[in-house]
Amino acid sequence: MMSKIKSLYLKHKEIILYIIFGALTTLVNFVAYILFDLILDKELYLVTNLIAWVIAALFAYVVNKLFVFEVKAFDAKTITRELLEFLGARVLSFLIEEAGLLLFVEVLAFKNIAIDLSFFTLTGDLIAKVILAVIVIILNYFFSKFIIFKKKNK
Repeated sequence: MMSKIKSLYLKHKEIILYIIFGALTTLVNFVAYILFDLILDKELYLVTNLIAWVIAALFAYVVNKLFVFEVKAFDAKTITRELLEFLGARVLSFLIEEAGLLLFVEVLAFKNIAIDLSFFTLTGDLIAKVILAVIVIILNYFFSKFIIFKKKNK
């Protein structure tokens, strides 16, 4: 049984690590948001969200480079290129998510959806955000694997 689990892990290591570190990146984002929300004026929630996004994106860059895609180049030129590409890709996926939210909520009228689960109301914007999160995660994985941290042919 353990050998099957190990074999499965080794076969899908990159994707498994991407999911684990993606969850940790989300945690970093929420913790940073909560901390800066306590420090800054409540009216500055968009600034707080931007700060949390930057911290989470930098965390994601480091863990993706070191642990997920195992890129060992640390010269200034490579890091600068990777970081600019990584942040550019994250900004692009963020804008896609924003446009998708606008499409789902306003155009496709997800704003009219509300499902009462007795302990929680599932709103249309949350449903849209979950759908878009899946799309964004997939996009970010492909940006990282095939553009930012692509392995050079030797």
